[in-house]
Amino acid sequence: MRIGILGTGGMASALAEAWARGGHDVLVGGRSLDKARVIADRLGDAVEAATPARVAGACEAAVVALAWEGIGPVLALAGAGEGSLAGKPVIDCTNAVDFATGLLKPPTGSAVQYVAERAVGSRPVKALHLFAGTSWLTRPAAGQPPRTVAMCGDDAAALATAATLIRDLGGVPAVIGGLDHARQLEGVAGVVMRLVAEGHNPVTAVPDVAPSQR
Repeated sequence: MRIGILGTGGMASALAEAWARGGHDVLVGGRSLDKARVIADRLGDAVEAATPARVAGACEAAVVALAWEGIGPVLALAGAGEGSLAGKPVIDCTNAVDFATGLLKPPTGSAVQYVAERAVGSRPVKALHLFAGTSWLTRPAAGQPPRTVAMCGDDAAALATAATLIRDLGGVPAVIGGLDHARQLEGVAGVVMRLVAEGHNPVTAVPDVAPSQR
């Protein structure tokens, strides 16, 4: 698949590397073409640096891997408001969380709904925001279960595409519902960040449910 990543930070770079290792072609672009070129030069021929407009136009599925403040400007550069991503799965892995408080930055709604409003006609999915990008560059240690990736969306085909890409990373996709669940799912990231900030392992804050209870 040809995957277009909007963003040039750590998450974008790590996902580009992981998917390129899996045989995908990846385009990376953001507000700085120079930053995109640094990623592409490091990762080789499977990754191409491009403008946001080319990323949107040439990809089969797009990934929004941006800071909250960059979503609007980069989607505008991509022509998303004019339909450049129409009909395409758009996976939003943004963490729109205030790192000091753990609270979501959108006063209402969710980051993925914000993306949907600015990417006219796209098929948005919320996924991949709970694990650091570098998590996907290594597989779990022997005896450890694969990472479960909670996700939500309204379009079955887009969810299926996102699930395929998650499996290619070594994760297990878990659909929790439609986009009306997105704010709930995004809020989990804030809880995780606050637990880490207070010195706790978030894994121990979630009940370990035995197979017989599932």
